[in-house]
Amino acid sequence: MKRSAEVKRKTTETDVTVKLNIDGCGKSKIDTGIGILDHMLELFAFHGLFDLEIKAKGDLKVDIHHTNEDVGIVLGQVFKKALGEKSGIKRFGSASIPMEEVVANVSTDISGRGYFKLSISKGAELPKEQDGYSLSYAEHFFEALAKQLGMNLNIKIDPISADLHTTLEPVFKGLGISLDQATQIDPRRQGVPSTKGVID
Repeated sequence: MKRSAEVKRKTTETDVTVKLNIDGCGKSKIDTGIGILDHMLELFAFHGLFDLEIKAKGDLKVDIHHTNEDVGIVLGQVFKKALGEKSGIKRFGSASIPMEEVVANVSTDISGRGYFKLSISKGAELPKEQDGYSLSYAEHFFEALAKQLGMNLNIKIDPISADLHTTLEPVFKGLGISLDQATQIDPRRQGVPSTKGVID
């Protein structure tokens, strides 16, 4: 069974379309209007081996908040739709990815309960904004993704870099790898990977 889906979401603030094939080969076509987010999502798709197309138009003349968050919302929705009843998936995934001085640890659980937590090294100086994007915007994106997918997403960055690109790149790579693990089918698993018998 092909695990692919398309979700469109249009509001007065944004117009977002996402196409996903979970069992792809890492091809992507991303255009959100936010350059650094496009690049990070390309890395996410490539390392997660997801075929991913995202087209977003938003009120960027106001700020990038609505577009950034709504892309996270629709990406979460399209993963949930493509996974269906989640029968046979491994459910859990984790990855530890270095980039220069940064180490990002990403853990995922497709549990049906959306939860997001970001932990950074104590006393660390936050990365500077890049082209208007910040670590705070990335948090909003991850929170929207986790909530809509129904995923427990824990990210730990320690140490953290003053450069935003260096900080975020291993996180998005790790998210791709971790989510790839979690969405893989385990041939030994019969049915949904929960003692409840269902994952909402």
